[in-house]
Amino acid sequence: MRIGSLEIVPVPDGWARLPAGDLLRFTGGRADPWMAHEQFIAADGSLELSLGGFLVRTGERVVLVDAGAGRIDNERYHGGQLLESLAAAGVAPDDVTDVVFTHLHFDHVGWATQKGTVVFPRATFRCHGADWDHFVAGPNPEPGSVKKLSPLADRLEPFGDNATPAPGITVRHAPGHTPGSAVIVVADGDERAVLLGDVVHCPVELMEDEWEAVMDVDPALARRTREALAKELEGSDVAVAAAHFPGLRFGRLLSGTGRRLWTFE
Repeated sequence: MRIGSLEIVPVPDGWARLPAGDLLRFTGGRADPWMAHEQFIAADGSLELSLGGFLVRTGERVVLVDAGAGRIDNERYHGGQLLESLAAAGVAPDDVTDVVFTHLHFDHVGWATQKGTVVFPRATFRCHGADWDHFVAGPNPEPGSVKKLSPLADRLEPFGDNATPAPGITVRHAPGHTPGSAVIVVADGDERAVLLGDVVHCPVELMEDEWEAVMDVDPALARRTREALAKELEGSDVAVAAAHFPGLRFGRLLSGTGRRLWTFE
């Protein structure tokens, strides 16, 4: 995806497959909520999710948005390809100048460190301070996050509700999925694209307000965040991608007759 002079390159790390109900639930009371969205779901009722991140080149900066799941490989999550994807884009770990996390769930920070060693040795790492406190530095941290992320603590520059970590890249606080969940806006002139992280896992969450993610820390706040984003994006012609959309593909949210429509690029 090109946004003016900026380039956004999806960098896959692998894939995950989960029963749809383990990830998303529909609160609108429809008996079979997936019937209208069969294009997103497999015949066995599962959702296949992409894992990975996005590479943004802006001037002399090489920015990685999210760092995949790492070497995890189990019955649900299959990572391990991110460094190969970066190499295919002509980027070595030493070339990455900035790593921006949309949030700190395990499948977004997997390649931040490996066995206690920082994978991107020249990078500055950034996340919302509320997520760092929630997962790592607060009174009730998650042990796995502490082990994974503590080695990069001296390279971390937490941001607040809004930040501009590199030219053309703006980070906006979008809480609910996690306390510090964020979306990334890439803009050049009048053109822009939005990387949604896990604010949205599947396009159905933008098409209908009644969906929510099982993993949302604050479901009510997450819903308000998604509704506001959907209203902003509907009919705007802004390119949108999320961390788990199929193939890390971009799409657009269109205005339909009485409902929103989604189309992939």
